[in-house]
Amino acid sequence: MKQSRRNFIRIGSLTTLAGLSGVSFGLTGCQDDDSQEIINELRITKVSLPSSLNIMAGGDFTLSGKGFEEGDQIELAALSDDTTVFQIPVATITEQSVTFPVPETINSGGYRLTVIRGTKSLLLGAVLLNVVPVTDLPDIEGMTVKGLVYSDGKGIPGVVVSDGFEVTLTDEKGRYYLPSQKETGFVFISVPGNYEVATTGNAPQFFKRLGGRVNTVEQKDFSLIRTDNEKHVVISMADWHLANRNNDLEQFTGTILPDVNATIDQYAADGTRVYVLTLGDLTWELYWYENNFGLNDYIPYMNRLNAPVFNLMGNHDNDPYYADDWQAENKYRDIIGPTYYSFNLGKVHYIVLDDVEYLNSGGTEGTVGSRNYNEKVIRDQIEWLKKDLATITDKNTPIVLATHTPVYRNPTLDESGNQVNRLALENGQELINCLSGFSTVHVLTGHTHINYTVEDQVSVMEHNTAAICATWWWTGRNGYAGNHICKDGSPGGYGIWKINGNDIQWSYKSAGYPENYQFRAYDLNSVQITAAEFAPKATEDAMAVYAGTYAQPNINNEVLINVWGYDSKWKVEIRESGKHLEVKRVEALDPLHIVSYEAFRLNAGATPTGAFVTTKTAHLFKAKASAPDTTLEIRVTDRFGNTYTEEMIRPKAFSLDMK
Repeated sequence: MKQSRRNFIRIGSLTTLAGLSGVSFGLTGCQDDDSQEIINELRITKVSLPSSLNIMAGGDFTLSGKGFEEGDQIELAALSDDTTVFQIPVATITEQSVTFPVPETINSGGYRLTVIRGTKSLLLGAVLLNVVPVTDLPDIEGMTVKGLVYSDGKGIPGVVVSDGFEVTLTDEKGRYYLPSQKETGFVFISVPGNYEVATTGNAPQFFKRLGGRVNTVEQKDFSLIRTDNEKHVVISMADWHLANRNNDLEQFTGTILPDVNATIDQYAADGTRVYVLTLGDLTWELYWYENNFGLNDYIPYMNRLNAPVFNLMGNHDNDPYYADDWQAENKYRDIIGPTYYSFNLGKVHYIVLDDVEYLNSGGTEGTVGSRNYNEKVIRDQIEWLKKDLATITDKNTPIVLATHTPVYRNPTLDESGNQVNRLALENGQELINCLSGFSTVHVLTGHTHINYTVEDQVSVMEHNTAAICATWWWTGRNGYAGNHICKDGSPGGYGIWKINGNDIQWSYKSAGYPENYQFRAYDLNSVQITAAEFAPKATEDAMAVYAGTYAQPNINNEVLINVWGYDSKWKVEIRESGKHLEVKRVEALDPLHIVSYEAFRLNAGATPTGAFVTTKTAHLFKAKASAPDTTLEIRVTDRFGNTYTEEMIRPKAFSLDMK
């Protein structure tokens, strides 16, 4: 079941409310001149109905068309509510149009327009009616951007409005003024909870572009659409790396897209609002010019998702022809929108930041630079973040902060098996300090192509989410392993965040698997990685470099469990013949990824790319059985009490398609 688009509307020449677009109605089979064939009983022709229209409650609505008569009535029937129907007598008729009054009680939304004449009727089509108030605001000295934030013709107070530097709130009538220097080229709102905005494609239009000079006053109004998103789901999708290579577009459309859309449809089936939040690296700037595939080419793939998409910028979404952070971001701003902003869904406040300072040494027009960068939140964003958070007076408001590069490094384990956390972001502690005082903060990051969680600060938890492209589309590439797994052994996938009021639950969804697929178990007696078996065109010495301890046979009756969503409140239990085995958390390499990436690259005569090779992970668990052929009961319980089990009948084979 496809998610309803009752509140998010595509505008312009794109699909609008309920899948209807702005077209001419009552004209099928007609010609452009007056000799056209009349095909309806009411003899109404040349009706051109726009996809959307701004109207004022109590004002007039004029519709072009010929053949209307006195006594005709216009019926407006809400698409989202069968009980909301207005029947309005036409007021004025000319040879080319008809005018009728707009009801005072009408709300914004999609409506079917029907002409009723006695016992006969003619459906003209559908239109999005956006009820607007009087929006002509007086200037105020020193204020260069002004506007109104409204819904159903009424101003909405307390909405946060910003230009990326200045932050203000709308007054009791929904009005705002900003002394903007227009440096970002945008003014944007933090969409309040239980409202939505129109979309272009799948992109919510919470921002307006500024085009005037600094001293020119510009008015930018925002229309909000009431919705109930107190209960909602956010799909976090990190590291797309679409570049038209490694048959990535085929893998995306054939594997990732149907899986994500099935998840969206599953949660939307009961009316739950579902949104996508990307976590950066939508594209791969190295191939923007070489493969002629950039951010513009990403848009059609984003638009195939069955939900609105809030985008986030990654290091690979910068223009590699510029050795300057701001200039390298310009193409993203031109095509996607602001590089940092906030919005609300229900009771949750979401913040999107760009934590990459792109240096790109040597980059110039026509020349791709070194693409180097600093992992930091630049000062302008830190100052904006403080102002944005200052508008939230209730410190129990849940905060979800999304950035591309992680705040913390991939955790390690000390000699006692305790997790060791280290900051990765250059000014990570300063960022965390900005969030102090809030009772619940979740940080969503990508970049690493692995899964891990960090709970190093009170009330702050980072969730580094593995990539939908897995190992840059290599492990799912034609002629390769076909299993699409990430560097830590996690299957390529995405996060699912289920929110109901202040209650937040999350999980990692592996593409191509059911939601309850949360771990993979290895019988290490069966795991030996040799060139002869996995890379016959390579030497054993070359394979052994990457296989490590797995190059030698293991006859210790050990099992290894990879739990990709693990955090401190998960539990891993293993029983053999009814007895619990001792389970130890370990930091190691996932063997399946070694044979799925390194082995195939060696077999192709290539050196595995250092950034792509198997990464040590601390979400592995090991236990020792009493014999090589006993059956083990594996039980994994997450922090929310959900249990996942496997009956491991040993010996269990080690293969590319193992589960």
